Amino acid sequence: MEDGVPATGRMLSDGWRMILTPAGAIADPAGLDGLSGFIDAPVPGTVAGALERAGRFDRTAPEPLDHLDAWYVLDLAGEASGEAMLHFDGLATVTEVWWNGAPALSCDSMFVRHDLPVTLTGRDRLVLCFRALKPHLEKRGPRARWRPQMITPQGLRLVRTTLLGRMPGWCPEVHAAGPWRPVRLLRPAPALPADVRIAARLEEDGTGRLDIRFRLDGAVSPRVECAGMAVVAARDGEGRFAASLSIPGVAAWWPRTHGAPVLHDVHLIVDGARHRLGRTGFRRIDIDRGADGRDFALHVNGTRIFCRGAVWTNADIVDLPGSRERYAPLLKLAADANMNMLRIGGTMTYETPDFFALCDELGLMVWQDFQFANFDYPANDLAFIGNVRKEIAQFLKANAASPSLAVLCGGSEIDQQAAMLGLPESARAGPLTREILPELVAAHRPDVPYVENSPGGGAMPFAPNAGVTHYYGVGAYCRPLEDARRAEVRFAAESLAFANVPERETLDAHLPVPAVHDPRWKARVPRDRGASWDFEDVRDHYLGLLYGEDPARLRREDPGRYLDLSRAVTGEVMEATFAEWRRPQSTCNGALVWTFQDLLPGAGWGIVDATGLPKSAWHALRRAFRPVQLVLSDEGTNGLDVHVINDGAEEQTLTLELSCLRHGRQPVVGGRREVRLAPYSAKTLPATDLFGAFFDTTYAFRFGPPSHDVTVGRLVDGNGTVIAEAFHFPRGRAKALCSAMLSAELRQDDGEWLLELSTDRFVQSVAVEAEGFLPSDNWFHLAPGGVKVLRLAPRAGMDPATRPTGEIRGIGADSVVSF
Repeated sequence: MEDGVPATGRMLSDGWRMILTPAGAIADPAGLDGLSGFIDAPVPGTVAGALERAGRFDRTAPEPLDHLDAWYVLDLAGEASGEAMLHFDGLATVTEVWWNGAPALSCDSMFVRHDLPVTLTGRDRLVLCFRALKPHLEKRGPRARWRPQMITPQGLRLVRTTLLGRMPGWCPEVHAAGPWRPVRLLRPAPALPADVRIAARLEEDGTGRLDIRFRLDGAVSPRVECAGMAVVAARDGEGRFAASLSIPGVAAWWPRTHGAPVLHDVHLIVDGARHRLGRTGFRRIDIDRGADGRDFALHVNGTRIFCRGAVWTNADIVDLPGSRERYAPLLKLAADANMNMLRIGGTMTYETPDFFALCDELGLMVWQDFQFANFDYPANDLAFIGNVRKEIAQFLKANAASPSLAVLCGGSEIDQQAAMLGLPESARAGPLTREILPELVAAHRPDVPYVENSPGGGAMPFAPNAGVTHYYGVGAYCRPLEDARRAEVRFAAESLAFANVPERETLDAHLPVPAVHDPRWKARVPRDRGASWDFEDVRDHYLGLLYGEDPARLRREDPGRYLDLSRAVTGEVMEATFAEWRRPQSTCNGALVWTFQDLLPGAGWGIVDATGLPKSAWHALRRAFRPVQLVLSDEGTNGLDVHVINDGAEEQTLTLELSCLRHGRQPVVGGRREVRLAPYSAKTLPATDLFGAFFDTTYAFRFGPPSHDVTVGRLVDGNGTVIAEAFHFPRGRAKALCSAMLSAELRQDDGEWLLELSTDRFVQSVAVEAEGFLPSDNWFHLAPGGVKVLRLAPRAGMDPATRPTGEIRGIGADSVVSF
């Protein structure tokens, strides 16, 4: 088996033609005869994707597709005659399937897979008709108890399709239609195992338990092997084989921040032939609600995990791709940013097993919302719930062996929407998330914890101090940075949404217009429907708060500086907020940023832009998410606390250095100490312990003028390498801006390009631009007295031998440095 396609089958990817017709104008494939205007259509793919490739669709100004029927036609010539199976992984959404002119299948869910037995003649035609969705969205259903404003139209609650493209202000209004997942032609193969189901778990004593079931014709005693252990499978009472393995001391699967994501191959040996059935990992995941039931913490293999990452949107809003090659660059960026969790929200789509296989390999846990959000869904509609049961069972079966699937959630903001519209708990309760979905999880993935809704758990579903929250106190609600502590966040399944500005390279290539006031720029800035503000206004609020600038005036008079401060400020706010949440004394057990990637080039929510280039916020989070981390926290008249964190499985012996600088250059006081950290541990020290005497590090007592502008903390390993840095600004970032002189030298070492940076004074938010290369750090603060070495890694399509060129600038630096 390769890429999920058995050796007896093949993907039906090429040769498809597509044509659009008015809704209901053609009843069956015979009506297509004589029509012109067919275009080539990739499968898997979407109607919008086929039109875009033909030059007839613009994702930046999408035309609606809901009012049209889309016909896909494939002629199969030369296939050997006989019985076969057509397998459809996903058809969006109301679909009719015709085989050799006869109706063969109909479906009305984007999320359900279908098998269709056919007889091949060698001259066959497969036709798919994706009916216009608009008439179905206009149908009246059971009366809803509430009507959300974010999603349009309201009829979407009755149809099982993605909400992507249906949220004005949130994403491009690209309507999903077409064979968005693969179509396969399969032949009977009695000699190969089929319908394989693998379940793995880790017991508290470290023993791995593997249960496996499969169908196999004719075998007498097939043997299952995994992790050096083997057992003979026996026939069960349902005409299948089953086997159970017990593996003492098995190497466990861990999130990447806390250990190695170890995976084990599962093999089947039949008559001396060896078949690889799949891979799995052994882990145990529990949710700790605390003694009072208000907490929310994930424990993996008995260890409490601080979860950090982002909310996944989609690899491409037009194509909705599901292949490993499309996922891999983005998921690698998530791993490189020291993330250990991604959440797939209820407004998105289900991703494919390739997505979960990559997350398994990279050590990225997945919080999976089922695809429900905001609406009051018709849980008493038998046909609707029948589709839901198939959808959930198929999704969980397809990912049954995946250790990265860490949390299953009933949906997004369903309870919150109802509560914010004033409904009491008794009026918003329903069987979908409280009965139907948890029963399906218990039946198919009992090893994965189930959460009823995100957010939920407090006096109100959205209260941050209990259960799961969507925290936007710092962010959309423009609260001060201190609110991240005051809110007593337990677990933020989404947080910190800003209109994050891309790098100049992306703007120059894809959006070369004046920032903010050009309508093309503004069209790509996210906003909540009906709000008088957008997320650029939120960013501007914090720009003024942190740097003391008037954003509107700065934008008019110095647009370059405005954009650089805009890039800097979102990263600074995110880094400062996670520093607060990762303190050992914090109530927070994890937080995910909204969102991971943009859907169009522009100042979107994504920390990675739509071209795949990380933004300033990605670099800031990469620092904030380090497994071995240093955090400085201002405790007022209690002084400055220094927190050293080791999330890893290895003991760490490091040197902690602390220095307070005046005018960005002159050390006023400093100290150093060796710290030893056990695995999965943290320590807190007062700064005065390093200084040996009282010093007003936080400038809380204010005995006279301030003696310093910035405190610089470093963790250094035995080789002198700086593992982590942290900074504290006793009077704010604006007071610590200095006129600094940057220096840079480019050199090559063992085929790697290295950039050595130094400065004569402390400089904030140093930006390195080298087109075609990704620096190992960016938008960082740089202190004098040392050299910071950056690796410049070639991006896709760049010859590694090419000498990088670019420029370096910093906020407050005297000039731009070229290299």
